[in-house]
Amino acid sequence: MLLAAPLIWGASFVVMKVSLDTMGPATLVGIRFVVAGLLMLVFFFPKIRANFKRETVVSGVILGVVFFVAYWTQNVGLTDTTPGKNAFLTSAYVVMVPFLFWALAKKQPNGFNIVAAIICLVGIGFVSLDAALVLGFGDGMTILCAFFFALHIALLSKYAADFDVFTMTFLQFMVTGILGLLAGFATEPMPALEQVLNPAMFWQLFYLAVGSSFLASLCQNVGQTRVDPSQAAIILSLEGVFGVLISIIFYGEIVSLRVGVGFILIFIAVMISEVLSKKEFPWAKQTT
Repeated sequence: MLLAAPLIWGASFVVMKVSLDTMGPATLVGIRFVVAGLLMLVFFFPKIRANFKRETVVSGVILGVVFFVAYWTQNVGLTDTTPGKNAFLTSAYVVMVPFLFWALAKKQPNGFNIVAAIICLVGIGFVSLDAALVLGFGDGMTILCAFFFALHIALLSKYAADFDVFTMTFLQFMVTGILGLLAGFATEPMPALEQVLNPAMFWQLFYLAVGSSFLASLCQNVGQTRVDPSQAAIILSLEGVFGVLISIIFYGEIVSLRVGVGFILIFIAVMISEVLSKKEFPWAKQTT
């Protein structure tokens, strides 16, 4: 189940890239997470009802806002970069978490965190900077999305450890989806109904909402209860690797030697941060 989660997430980068040809980044986030939130409500209604308290709602709304910004910037970035780059640059959030957690909880990162950050920065440079050392718009937005994913994890670790995971996930999904629909309505042309109901687009949305947002989260939550945390971290960190492989196979992405070296450096940084640093955060990432 743990291996299924990063595999599903990895494939989602190609699915999102193709879906963005039909609808705007915010609208895609909105539809995806409203559907995922409703699925959470249907399957876990008793738990959600029992834990639907004021403190949970306030925290869920705050976390949902950060979650929305993370996914929206990821989708905006994906309009101007490749699925493989988007996958690996997003995974850099793992390296950022200890430093944001430091700012929020005054828990200093250790030496492994610092080494990981340096390696990750070098890897990002290999992936994102062109010959003139200019950062592309899509890659820049993806790095920004990694920051907000890291902020989301740090906030979860500090404020939400005592809340029911299913209720918190439901609230985050619904807030993210509603904000996406509102932002899409305000800033993007609405896709025609026949485009949304087109079989290809329907299955893309189905994959993102049911597979990547709902099913993969369940696989992660169940799998992590039965596997050693360090082993689970390694397996879940394969998301970027799967993202690149699937993009090469199904999207035709070509990875240059320089970009490939950057991918390897980012992956090494993620491994150092996830395993060697021995950091402990009560919550893991929900979805990508």
